[in-house]
Amino acid sequence: MIRTGTGFGDAGMPLRVDDVMALLSHVATVKGMKAAVAHSGRGAVLTGASAFVGGMLGGPPGIAVGGALGGLLGWMTSGQFKSVPQILMELPAAEKQKLCAEAMAVVKNLDWTDAAQLIALVMSNSALTEKVLGVLTTYLTHELKAQLTYAE
Repeated sequence: MIRTGTGFGDAGMPLRVDDVMALLSHVATVKGMKAAVAHSGRGAVLTGASAFVGGMLGGPPGIAVGGALGGLLGWMTSGQFKSVPQILMELPAAEKQKLCAEAMAVVKNLDWTDAAQLIALVMSNSALTEKVLGVLTTYLTHELKAQLTYAE
């Protein structure tokens, strides 16, 4: 049971998901995390489309030139880094649930009433902070296939 505004009771899972997402965003902000999510499909479409247009305009040499230019454009736009809190906000609900389930395994024994208290509890314990950071890093690199950078 967690303490709610009206006393003790089950506050429901959505509240806990929001609290855990706030914790993950806070940890990412403190660590200065940025991630580049791979968009290999977009690069392939761009390369194919430019090769097609090049072929239509210039024949066989146009295919080569269009493919090369499209590949270059795809490569130039592939490594766009975003802040991790922004990526977390943009996750679909199902992905948030999945990430929260993994993070809840780390914080399940803590007793908190709101996101601020959860953040304070985790940030005051370096071992817990590192475990939460590990969950977030693993999720971003394995599930989203992201490249991470840290500002530290």
